[in-house]
Amino acid sequence: MSSQTSTIPQDAQDPGHQGGGGAGPRAGLRGHPWLTLVTVAFGVAMVALDGTIVAIANPAIQKDLGASLADVQWITNGYLLALAVSLITAGKLGDRFGHRQTFLIGVVGFAAASGAIGLAGSVGLVIFFRVLQGIFGALLMPAALGLLRASFPAERLNAAIGIWGAVIGASTAAGPIIGGLLVEHVNWESVFFINIPVGAFALIMGLVLLLDRRAEQAPRSFDVLGIVLLSVAMFCLVWAIIKAPEWHWGDPKTLGFLGISLLAFIGFGFWESRVAEPLLPLSMFRSVPLTAGTVLMVLMAFGFMGGLFFVTFFLQNVGGLSPVDSGLRLLPLTGTMIVASPIAGGVITKVGPRIPLVAAMVITAVAMFGLSTLNADSGAGISSVWFALLGLGLAPVMVGATEVIVGNAPLEHAGVAGGLQQAAMQVGGSLGTAVLGAVMASRVGDELPQKWAEAKLPPLPAEQETGLKKAAEVGMAPPAPSGTPERIVEATRHVVHDSFISGMSLAFICAGIVAVVAAGVAVFTSRGKNDAGPSVHI
Repeated sequence: MSSQTSTIPQDAQDPGHQGGGGAGPRAGLRGHPWLTLVTVAFGVAMVALDGTIVAIANPAIQKDLGASLADVQWITNGYLLALAVSLITAGKLGDRFGHRQTFLIGVVGFAAASGAIGLAGSVGLVIFFRVLQGIFGALLMPAALGLLRASFPAERLNAAIGIWGAVIGASTAAGPIIGGLLVEHVNWESVFFINIPVGAFALIMGLVLLLDRRAEQAPRSFDVLGIVLLSVAMFCLVWAIIKAPEWHWGDPKTLGFLGISLLAFIGFGFWESRVAEPLLPLSMFRSVPLTAGTVLMVLMAFGFMGGLFFVTFFLQNVGGLSPVDSGLRLLPLTGTMIVASPIAGGVITKVGPRIPLVAAMVITAVAMFGLSTLNADSGAGISSVWFALLGLGLAPVMVGATEVIVGNAPLEHAGVAGGLQQAAMQVGGSLGTAVLGAVMASRVGDELPQKWAEAKLPPLPAEQETGLKKAAEVGMAPPAPSGTPERIVEATRHVVHDSFISGMSLAFICAGIVAVVAAGVAVFTSRGKNDAGPSVHI
């Protein structure tokens, strides 16, 4: 194995080095690129598995804990918000203290927070521990990309990220099935407990196999003010969007939080251009491909995560499917991602990212517009076509945009680049869930009274009408009082489902428009021009 002493310190070049003179694993195991890939994939798989498991479990959590739509959104948004606020700082921690250490801390913390969620007895505690999950996930995710960036040479990085993406796709595919089985045959708490054995396995592999690789020019100090300004800016932005449906967009509170966010972003940019070791070096954004890759990741996650949030409610509450059947219905989406991710990595290595990414976002747009046509009578065949197309479009973006961001960043900023990539994805997902949720709530609020009147149903008191709207936002008809005529029960169910579907259709149309914009952004991407790391034998 050859080394680059200009990049990796001498002690980190030795695969068997453990420090302190201890006898480590034989040379070739610790720090081997492919074993590094396998190890970090297990840790990241835990996070990916959690995402889709929670999507399947949301209806059960909502019913068991009596949560509102806003509460269920916060189970998702609290997690995404914590990730978004923490990721870039966590990436800087990895650059400073080593990606191996931050990865292992993230694995332990994520698994522990998952167990705590399973033991929580209220929706408030579930949201609190989901926030902790997000913080520890923020330590884990950029560290995984930083380890790959430092372990693989440039010509193999796309292939590695392609396999990494396939593992995420496999975990995403397993989530709905495992989650459905656990929710249906055990309880919703068990979907969080499953992270404990996965985390334990990732921890053991990490302790034995991971080698800490650090660039000589890694940061030696922390930009505390930058951390505060960026955290405030991101929090206020997402908070304002989440609360806007309740407060209204023109409300002084909404405008106030948006104004604070804007001022914090301006202050952050001003400070970062002057501090000696910035949290997020603005010079990175002189790279047009890196900037385009970041924007592309935001737009992709906006449509994907925002749309997926409503799909589980559509399948279970409108379609009447069990959690297991809902997971099986989503299999074309996640299964296509498994197959397409490594293929996309190979194609991007040969032809570059631009053409595949533009084509992928066009396919994603077609899938989103197709999903907007679903209704209560849509069968598995038509929905499977749109889900499969969506997976086919998303896979190249997950691989290609990641390589564009990480590959165009200097090695000493590998953790920050990994944090930027993940932050872009989580901010996009949080914004997508919030904005498309607002679109859904607004459309349901407009459609429900009109459809109620058209069905010639008796007027409701204001309090009952508000409760009906809340139920319609998740596609669930409220239980009818004893003795209610069957005609009234059936008509109410149709009104609720039709209102929900109308809102979901509008949300998918908005997501499709965002995907079209993303296709235009993808034109500005290109492959990374920086060396990926040490020349190692692989």
